[in-house]
Amino acid sequence: MADDALHLPARVTIDETAALAGQLPAQVRTGSGVLRVDASAVTDSDSSTIALLLEARRQAEAAGRGFEVAGAPAKLVDLARLYGVDGLLALAPSASASASASASSGAAPGAPT
Repeated sequence: MADDALHLPARVTIDETAALAGQLPAQVRTGSGVLRVDASAVTDSDSSTIALLLEARRQAEAAGRGFEVAGAPAKLVDLARLYGVDGLLALAPSASASASASASSGAAPGAPT
């Protein structure tokens, strides 16, 4: 079975997201089932990464496909939570992001979790 996931590069910031967004329509058209975005290589991300993922989700849903993000690094998970879109993005955190979330469960009151 071929891997039809969209693999994000290490750097997904404002400088890279336009080119990546340009790949979305072909990625959505050529696959079937759940559009899986592999974020396991991402080491540098910003709010444009969230916008890219939301656009990927929108296009997948418009094509009748599901959507998920696998291997999301802790920074990306935290950013999605900050914006309140972690549920929309169906983030499956990387092992290190999961460990980070567990460690932060004892955070100070009012701190993001």
